[in-house]
Amino acid sequence: MLDLFFYVQFGTSLLHIRKRLLLPLVCAFTGKSRPSPANVPASAASRTKMGTPNPLRCGAFGRQAIQEGIPMIAKILLVFVFVAVAVGVGIYCNRSTKTVDGFVLGGRKVGPWMSAFAYGTSYFSAVVFVGYAGQFGFKYGIAATWAGIGNAILGSLLAWWILGPRTREITHRLGAQTMPEFFGKRYQSKALRIAAAAIIFVFLIPYTASVYNGLSRLFGMAFDLPYDVCVIGMAIITCIYVVVGGYMATVMNDFIQGIVMLLGITAVIVAVIMSNGGFTEAITQLSQIPVEGSAMQGPFVSFFGPDLFNLLGVVVLTSLGTWGLPQMVQKFYAIKSGPAVKQGAIISTVFAFVVAGGSYFLGGFGRLYQGQIEYAANGTPIYDSVIPTMLSTLPDVLIGLVIVLVLSASMSTLSSLVLTSSSTLTIDLIKGNFVKDMDEKKQLVSMRALLVVFIIISALIALLQYHSSIVFIAQLMGYSWGALAGAFLGPFLWGLYKKRVSKAAVWCSFIVGVGLTAVNMGMGFAGTPLIASPINCGALCMILSLIIVPVVSLFTPSEEFPLEPPSRLSATDRAFEEQIAREEAAGEPVPGSAADGAREGIAPAVQEAIDTVRSS
Repeated sequence: MLDLFFYVQFGTSLLHIRKRLLLPLVCAFTGKSRPSPANVPASAASRTKMGTPNPLRCGAFGRQAIQEGIPMIAKILLVFVFVAVAVGVGIYCNRSTKTVDGFVLGGRKVGPWMSAFAYGTSYFSAVVFVGYAGQFGFKYGIAATWAGIGNAILGSLLAWWILGPRTREITHRLGAQTMPEFFGKRYQSKALRIAAAAIIFVFLIPYTASVYNGLSRLFGMAFDLPYDVCVIGMAIITCIYVVVGGYMATVMNDFIQGIVMLLGITAVIVAVIMSNGGFTEAITQLSQIPVEGSAMQGPFVSFFGPDLFNLLGVVVLTSLGTWGLPQMVQKFYAIKSGPAVKQGAIISTVFAFVVAGGSYFLGGFGRLYQGQIEYAANGTPIYDSVIPTMLSTLPDVLIGLVIVLVLSASMSTLSSLVLTSSSTLTIDLIKGNFVKDMDEKKQLVSMRALLVVFIIISALIALLQYHSSIVFIAQLMGYSWGALAGAFLGPFLWGLYKKRVSKAAVWCSFIVGVGLTAVNMGMGFAGTPLIASPINCGALCMILSLIIVPVVSLFTPSEEFPLEPPSRLSATDRAFEEQIAREEAAGEPVPGSAADGAREGIAPAVQEAIDTVRSS
């Protein structure tokens, strides 16, 4: 049934492309009349004496097609170049996919710039730019920028500082390639490993469908194309470069896509503000809009907005949640060195300030368009229409840039999600459980096959959700982030820093995170949820996870895991000490020692000063 649905939608989409996009361009360049031009009178003057069609004299439709065709060509070229680069990168990176470690983690040799951009582009999908920015900007005004600031400081900077070095060190020591594998080896429990993999499968796969959100309105605005074409096209392109190039293709494309996102969001913010008379005029207009049910003056330009409590829930969910999401933490597994973590933290934070802070800041001006956006039958704003409405008056070139921006955000997140899902299912469920003797070649085949399957499933879910009134799918998308982070955050963080964490504590975190989410979602589906906002439910799950793990570990038996206490030395200093230890073991002169000074020809007085400093 799903296959029939897919083929029908695909065929309909091709007919729509021919009618809406290709036909006007053909008329523009050939000068021929559009078939059955009911509203365009025939004219002999529209043809030359020789009877050759002339595109400059082809009637009203031809002139309109020329006027509309050139900007359309510019937008198509932007998208075409973007797609060609993405596929080309996938082919180039194929050489690094000969082993499981290379396919899943890029051989753990990814540098700071690519790791930071991969983290940022996986973090901020079209859901943030179109959905969250429009929704929270409309609700909280300029104060929604706090969500972007939280994403930069808590979700990026502190995540890299606190999780990055430890994650790289412990996963290297354990030989773990996925989060379930980390749980299984860290807590010496195969059951925990399987349970974690099952949670990822249940909640991460439906979440992949949400990355298509926002594409329909933007592509409809730019190309007059149906949602189906956008979803199928993006799925095919992502599938090609991830299946061919693996993790390295993902991070290299993420780097390119990240640059597009930085340039695009900056240009869009400037253009939207200027279209409202400049920053001061836009703020003045926004300050005069009242909030429903409150006497607060200028609520949408106030420091904390009209609803601080729910804004805080948004900040916690979207910032702290990344600490427990498998596709985000995986970036720390693959980074090549300790100093690279330190550099990546700064790069990732700047990226988040610009992209996340800029998106929420842009959404804060959404109330200026409240008379133009779409509303549901009950009068509720359709939040996904806020950002597209703001962008609808921009020049065609900027709209083309926005399309590439949203494609970049969506494809980077989708590739990260499906790569995490396929590797988790292969390494943690299939290998050793269903296929006992699974060598690297079989694992690579399995992961590639599952990548294709998961991308097809995500596209089908997105199309099914769009064309039906099934509320459950949308609810599952909304709850996925909170369920995953609520289950994994405590066990992962405490597992990196605490020697004694019990298996029972990890099980409790899994049960509370998934259980509370499922109960709340079920009650909401039946009528009245336990916690009205899925965002606040997810934030509560994460906080409970951080509390439950150390508390339950106090009263339940645990096996000690050897951990060094956090060092006061920087990542660079630790790397330098490791280098000295290796050189000493190899019998080479230690840098700065008397033997090294004699070899380098350092003056005795200078060497004496060096020795004094080293001994102090």
